[in-house]
Amino acid sequence: MEPRFAPQPEPGDHTVHDSEWAGEARAAAGCAGLLLAVSLIVEACDGGLNLPAALLWIALAVVLFVVLLPARVVAAPGRLTVRTLWTRTSVRTDRLATLQWPDGIERRLVLTDTDGGRARIDLRVLLANPPLWLLLEADARTSYESGTLRHGVRDLDRLTRCVDRDAAHSIFTISGLH
Repeated sequence: MEPRFAPQPEPGDHTVHDSEWAGEARAAAGCAGLLLAVSLIVEACDGGLNLPAALLWIALAVVLFVVLLPARVVAAPGRLTVRTLWTRTSVRTDRLATLQWPDGIERRLVLTDTDGGRARIDLRVLLANPPLWLLLEADARTSYESGTLRHGVRDLDRLTRCVDRDAAHSIFTISGLH
């Protein structure tokens, strides 16, 4: 018997989560915990640990955790939500107005809907989660066909080629052909 507090998917629920988020959050916590443990041990071995030093190392470990913790991305048909520790932004992906993927080293996709909602997604999230990408791409194409997506069709096509290239590279690598 399943616990009754476990969330049950609704029939037809097509919500997609960033499958890498939990591992990256654990890695962020591990790095922060390791920094804290090593710094407290070094401090204790170097003449004794005092309260101000311990508080400083704890604060630095918390800052490191906050910096390393990735945003959590959740998508459903027509909506994409990006959550950080302090913010939650949602965008209607079936009513996109702009889609921007800047050239250069910027690896974030910026989505803006017709209601003014805006979300930024790291490209690594899309590359690591094909179902998330497929849902976003389908909704972006819907926005284009309905006429709301006026800026960013080239970026969408460029992004599609990038995702396809990354998927092909992964397949060739796994199969030993690359």
